[in-house]
Amino acid sequence: MFKEYEPINKKMFQIIDNDGKIINKKYMPELSDELILKAYKDMLFARTADQMIVSYQRQGRIYTYPPNYGQEAISGAVVQIMRDQDWLVPAFREMGAYLAKGASLKEIFLYFMGYEDGVNFKNAENFLPYAVPIASQLIHAAGIGYEIKYRKKDQVVFTFVGDGGTSEGDFHEALNFAGVWKAPVVFIVQNNQYGISTPFRVQTASDGIAIKSYAYGIKGIQVDGNDFFAMYKAVKESFEHAKAGEGPVLIEAVTYRKGAHTTSDDPTKYRTKEEEESWDAKDPLKRLKAYLTSKKLYSEKEEEKLIEEFKKEIDRQFVEAENYGEVALEDVFKYTYADMPTDLREQMIEHEKFLQWKNARN
Repeated sequence: MFKEYEPINKKMFQIIDNDGKIINKKYMPELSDELILKAYKDMLFARTADQMIVSYQRQGRIYTYPPNYGQEAISGAVVQIMRDQDWLVPAFREMGAYLAKGASLKEIFLYFMGYEDGVNFKNAENFLPYAVPIASQLIHAAGIGYEIKYRKKDQVVFTFVGDGGTSEGDFHEALNFAGVWKAPVVFIVQNNQYGISTPFRVQTASDGIAIKSYAYGIKGIQVDGNDFFAMYKAVKESFEHAKAGEGPVLIEAVTYRKGAHTTSDDPTKYRTKEEEESWDAKDPLKRLKAYLTSKKLYSEKEEEKLIEEFKKEIDRQFVEAENYGEVALEDVFKYTYADMPTDLREQMIEHEKFLQWKNARN
């Protein structure tokens, strides 16, 4: 697969078309109907949650949030391959991967409500917090990969970044380091066509992102990121390559951010309606759903019922997060050092006095 789809050949890896029809039988993965159906439902759950969070934010019940809308097939494919012992080093637009790794929606809600507890991930193994400083997480992923290689562990690192992140120095340093040491890292660039409002055409002078793999001596491939089967196959091959000690892989997943960059953004200022409609035809859920319905494995009626069930569960966890309570003042100070230094303790005492004075005035 890597040889046939060498980035220099300017050929994007794809298995199904926009109507869900198989157009590349040679590489169609052997997956059970049950797994494909579950993958679709998981992607649908992530999209439903995503849309509801945007609604909560508009109601003033949660802070700024980065939607995943339109990019669900990327995480949806990764989670079918990622094992419990593997590492997930995310950016901030991979909800399906977070949930599969063991994070709860409640924890996700808490994080975007401003609680640090939201990134404790009590039931998730080998999962780093979201990385808002762009591309900084890739350095962490390369470091973890080096440790895995050095200690000969049976683990692989999956890390994500957007196309805008490939303009950061951290991106290049991470790929160079991982390439030199053959660290078992799968770098997944979600090329959603925009770095906030900067279009991809002015992000780089190279012909795409996958082609950058040549500079670091690693495997690279450009994949239709809205094609679940293509993403599954590419991630599976990359996983096996990294796991076998052959080094990292750079996957460019070509997709489209159908929503805003964050709920503070207005994409109508820099995108046209025609562009959005063109990408809507490539929607990952529409395509996988068309495949399932053509096989008589799924129906519209079933989906309506499923979404209603999802909404109830999502709302239940959101209400739990809303009723979480206030953060203890001591928690703001006590986790910086193993033993709180005198100056920090004095700051805490001063702030306690301020709060007492403030409450007395009220």
